[in-house]
Amino acid sequence: MNDHWFAAFEPRQPLTIIERKADVGTDARVAPATVTFDDGMNPTDAPIEPAARLLLLYSSMTGGTRQLALAASEAARRASCASRHEGLRRVEVVLREARKADGGDLLAASAVLFATPENLGSMAGVMKDFFDRSYYAALDHVAGRPYALIVCAGSDGQGAVRQVERIATGLRLRRIAEPLVVNVGAQQAREILAPKRIAPDALARAAELGEAIATGLSLGLW
Repeated sequence: MNDHWFAAFEPRQPLTIIERKADVGTDARVAPATVTFDDGMNPTDAPIEPAARLLLLYSSMTGGTRQLALAASEAARRASCASRHEGLRRVEVVLREARKADGGDLLAASAVLFATPENLGSMAGVMKDFFDRSYYAALDHVAGRPYALIVCAGSDGQGAVRQVERIATGLRLRRIAEPLVVNVGAQQAREILAPKRIAPDALARAAELGEAIATGLSLGLW
């Protein structure tokens, strides 16, 4: 992780995340996570409502982008737990597929990490559909909020990067990191359609990005 962004926090004790299921009749998208600390802290000591929310929004066809999104989300959750243990602002980490998300998710987010494959030189159609459904609901309401981008591609991924960045510019989102492009080298039809297995170094970079955003939110950097 780049040291000039912030100092990383390490938890004093092993931490466990327990996802609390939404009550019947409530919206699962806003159900906060329950945080338990193995040092004996009562789970009810955690605040009911988070002070900040990191939305990790992804689309995946063959599993590669999902692996990257999961790596980022798990690292972000660990960073949130560590920050909570240090008495800093709590961050709720929400991992959601683009096909299940809408403008309300974008409006509720303090920061967003988009993760999409590049298909035929463009962002995934499912991610484009999310923007089609959400853009005007979010326009004029999310200006200045931070975002970052992960692209899983068979080549340089720049077509998808340009498309997402153009939409983010229209929403006046603030880019806080260079796009992370993971090139899996799939060029032939069989390679493109095959389930992907992302290399550990790429997963580590995705994790670093997720941790950076979550810790920045905890510190109030954005």
